[in-house]
Amino acid sequence: MSARHGTVGLVLVLAVCMGLTACAPPRSSRITIGAKNFTEQVVLGELLAQQIESVTGEKVDRRFYLAGSYLCQQALVSGRIDGYVEYTGTALTAILKQPLPPMGQRDAATVLRRVSDLYGVKVEAPLGFENTFAMVVRGDDARRLGLKTISDAVKVAPQWRLGVGYEFQERPDGLRGLEAAYGLKFAGDPRTMDLGLLYRALASGQVDMVAGNSTDGPIRALGFTVLQDDRHYFPPYQAVALIREDSLKKHPGIQVATDRLAGKVSADEIRAMNDAVDGQHRDVGEVVREFRKGKGL
Repeated sequence: MSARHGTVGLVLVLAVCMGLTACAPPRSSRITIGAKNFTEQVVLGELLAQQIESVTGEKVDRRFYLAGSYLCQQALVSGRIDGYVEYTGTALTAILKQPLPPMGQRDAATVLRRVSDLYGVKVEAPLGFENTFAMVVRGDDARRLGLKTISDAVKVAPQWRLGVGYEFQERPDGLRGLEAAYGLKFAGDPRTMDLGLLYRALASGQVDMVAGNSTDGPIRALGFTVLQDDRHYFPPYQAVALIREDSLKKHPGIQVATDRLAGKVSADEIRAMNDAVDGQHRDVGEVVREFRKGKGL
């Protein structure tokens, strides 16, 4: 859960957020859809925007590449965007600041219900896939060392360098909790970098494990291995559209569009779209239009 799911520093984030709220221009009369700053989010933002345009016949503004969950939330609250796609586990922990549910209560339905009850915006029906955090290693290393689960990696982690995105290092469902749950210890401090650089660093040997997202295209394309979360540390991260209530009243077509997207995107399908944009360098609008045509949307 991306995504995924980075922030650069508290001072910078607060400064930008103050700009979003205090200096925000008047809300556009057009629907505006946002997205975070990684490929899957841009794909999902484009999917939501195209579907709304198809239903309403109106042009939708795109405000993509917002730097992380917190800035997307601030843009939503301030009215700079009418909606964006978030992940339920991210909404619960990183935005709503709720503690991780007990291990036996981390099922998708429970987390979705808690997010829907606590959020001040409309949480739409899930799109159909989860994008959980994924601890990823090189395929050759996994085979050579017999690594299948995160627990298997505990014995080699002290000799390994870890690569993470900025958010993962700070989030309550991120690195510190993961290390505590598994007893993980790595060689030195983790290397923090933009999400788009993680797999390049892993492939080139700069790091030995990265905290990626389960639907990232490069995992399959580069032959990497996702280690199973055998202690079920990570909560569910179902992809859901978050929409302002006043936007739904003003533009009823948004609800029609999100209803039509419910359950329509599988993990394999979003992974394929991510790879088409990232690996094949295709235009995101074209990739999404092709997907929607294949789905009869």
